[in-house]
Amino acid sequence: MNLSRMLSPAWAMNITRRYAPFADAASSDLPLGRLLRLSLFQASIGITIALLVGTLNRVMIVELNVPAWWVALSVALPLVFAPLRALIGYRSDTHPSALGLKRMPYMWIGTLLMFGGLAIMPFALLLLTVTDASVWAGRIGAALAFLLVGAGMQITQTAGMALASDLSPEDKRPRVVALLYSTLLVGMILGSALLGFVLIDFTPTRLVQVVQGAAVLVAVLNITSLWKQEPRQARRGAREAQGFSRSWARLMAIPKIKRFLWTVGLGTVAFNMQDIVLEPYGGQVLGLNVSLTSSLTAMSAGGALLAFVLSARFMSRGLDTIRLAAIGALLGLPAFACVIFSAPLNSAHLFQFGAALIGFSGGLFSVSMLLTAMALPERELTGLVLGAWGAVQATAGGLSMALGGVLRDVVSSLAAHGWLGEVLNSPVTGYSFVFHLEIYLLFAVLIALGPLVRRSTPAAASHPRPIGLAELPG
Repeated sequence: MNLSRMLSPAWAMNITRRYAPFADAASSDLPLGRLLRLSLFQASIGITIALLVGTLNRVMIVELNVPAWWVALSVALPLVFAPLRALIGYRSDTHPSALGLKRMPYMWIGTLLMFGGLAIMPFALLLLTVTDASVWAGRIGAALAFLLVGAGMQITQTAGMALASDLSPEDKRPRVVALLYSTLLVGMILGSALLGFVLIDFTPTRLVQVVQGAAVLVAVLNITSLWKQEPRQARRGAREAQGFSRSWARLMAIPKIKRFLWTVGLGTVAFNMQDIVLEPYGGQVLGLNVSLTSSLTAMSAGGALLAFVLSARFMSRGLDTIRLAAIGALLGLPAFACVIFSAPLNSAHLFQFGAALIGFSGGLFSVSMLLTAMALPERELTGLVLGAWGAVQATAGGLSMALGGVLRDVVSSLAAHGWLGEVLNSPVTGYSFVFHLEIYLLFAVLIALGPLVRRSTPAAASHPRPIGLAELPG
């Protein structure tokens, strides 16, 4: 090969498509640079998730001495709007904009809500450090901040994924939204690592600076992402009367769809109940500092990203999606066992390995159930099916986090007062109860998956659909 050929644009483009991740997602209508800029809204959401779930919950429980049940409810508040994701997607589909825009108004509203929630959060956290009656003002303010951030995340992500689906050609759409989903996980990993670095020397003032910086960063990333992305169209007319109700009725008429959604919810509860107590467990029981426990989010998200990549390879070899979800549930059993045994063995490395394995197994289950949703009949209802999948998953995740915090507090209180016997009078008891309950729930998930395996056919297994995540709501 001569030098002139190696330096030619065609040769460079061929090398880029072969070796650059997701370079094949680009098209003439959506170049790679514009696609990467669009994906920034997912990075901002990943950073926000790392801040809320991976750092603030541990800081409020351990450093600020806020009851775990209240922290669990607050961190779960961002998911209050999760059941509305299907409705948000439907309304953005039919938005009667006078400017000819249907996605960007919702992304802009979501960005403002995220920025506003993060902007007022530091002042609420400052009030949490006092001991008089005004501590309740801080708790209410923090709950309001979490609620605003949650609403912004749900709206921004739903409209952003729909915009990506609009802009990409149908044959490129699977790779486009796979890139966006990967960007979310990368944002969680980088955000967690950055938070762990800047909070090595923890002080309340440093925490306030970090949250304020996150608010500015989220606004900059989202505005950069949506700037001049959606082309203006003709003004849209009024929405069809009861259009959403009719579409939902058709969705519920699909065979085994209710069992499928219940299984998604049960599996999400089984994997997510530990989210609110994992970092405090590392800090209170194993004595890890804020920096090390904040890095747990990076480990968990890294495991989920690895599961996402490997699931594509498994599916290309004809593995059934439900069986792949069952493998994820089975791997969750030793993952939680590692976390449980890290306390008596006083092993931080075993604890970190268990956290990473939880992320991997939970990611494998989540992606597999998503692929199952994409293979359901009624192809014109794909968006609504995936919207329902995301709504169930996000709602179950929020409820499970709140339940995990409440159970930890209740069991710890019973153990501290001697109701469970002298042997269990330990800070480990409340956490261990939550982890054991998740193991039992995973066995229930395996039972629930059984009847769903029968719906898969050899033809479907031999021609698996690519991991599209085309309307993935989160």
